[in-house]
Amino acid sequence: MSFDRSIKIAPSILSADFANFGQEIQAIEAQGCDWVHVDVMDGHFVPNLTFGPPLCAAIRPHIKTVMDVHLMISPVDPYIEAFAEAGADVITAHLEAGPHIHRTLQAIRANGAKAGLAINPGSGIDDVEYLLDMVDLICVMTVNPGFGGQKFIHSQIDKVKKLRAMIGDRPVHIEIDGGITPETAPLMAAAGADVLVAGSAVFKGGSVENPGVYGENIRAIRDAAEGARKAA
Repeated sequence: MSFDRSIKIAPSILSADFANFGQEIQAIEAQGCDWVHVDVMDGHFVPNLTFGPPLCAAIRPHIKTVMDVHLMISPVDPYIEAFAEAGADVITAHLEAGPHIHRTLQAIRANGAKAGLAINPGSGIDDVEYLLDMVDLICVMTVNPGFGGQKFIHSQIDKVKKLRAMIGDRPVHIEIDGGITPETAPLMAAAGADVLVAGSAVFKGGSVENPGVYGENIRAIRDAAEGARKAA
């Protein structure tokens, strides 16, 4: 998994057909997605329950790109090894999920995955400064985590600009998760983001039987983001 700052579209399988994950993943990859985003929720740190390590292990053989696992769980540390063994390329933990995030990031890397750090909309970036050399990705939540289909929180644009300046030339991705559409993607790309998570905006209107719609949706988000970056 080499580093570059090109725009990457990471569809969230939270919006896919749960009964058909294998074919859904094959369809979005065939239609041009760059990463596959897996939203793990525990019903405790966030008000929803989704997937665990067995699901990640089951879908791993279908993923040819990057398996991007976002842990919206607390505590995190007891589960890192299991998600790494399930095949996660990137494991992202929340700044707010526990008191020892530095240790958590160390553990992710020690288990062979890229380390991601997620920040909720209400969190500032001061605490990120001393973690920048521990992370491969920072995920800025542009909705409150827990459910798909929420409205984009515009105050996070300024946060991303400040974060991009703070990162400098370090090889750290800025990922945006929440409310990404062809209308909001350009705002984040111009601010400095390079990985865009999109759920309903990718999967709406399409299906395994009609995957071309996925491709149209992915291209619309990518084109809008790349256009904004060129104009910036």
